[in-house]
Amino acid sequence: QVRLVESGGGLVQAGGSLRLSCAASGSIFSINVMGWYRQPPGKQRELVAAITRISSTNYADSVKGRFTISRDNAKNTVYLQMNSLKPEDTAVYYCNADIWAVTMPKFIDYWGQGTQVTVSS
Repeated sequence: QVRLVESGGGLVQAGGSLRLSCAASGSIFSINVMGWYRQPPGKQRELVAAITRISSTNYADSVKGRFTISRDNAKNTVYLQMNSLKPEDTAVYYCNADIWAVTMPKFIDYWGQGTQVTVSS
């Protein structure tokens, strides 16, 4: 069973930093794009950052210059380094990856359970 597990969320003051991690496990054949989404209270889910297999990246305008996404293909893990955090960054952050499982010969989106990030003013 393929699964994604996030870690690293928590409480932090404005201007502080957090580093999120997401590890994929299970019978994995290949992983294509990996990324982070977030859902603030009362708002729609939005893309934060994405990264390809060869580390080409894409960021939402709201986090550009403050957040950095990276991945370790050997560990099937994606990271999100968040610096200069603002109260508006408060949200549940979800890991996403399109994975080719051994049991399914095509890429399918998988989601983690989410990790809470709360930034106080």
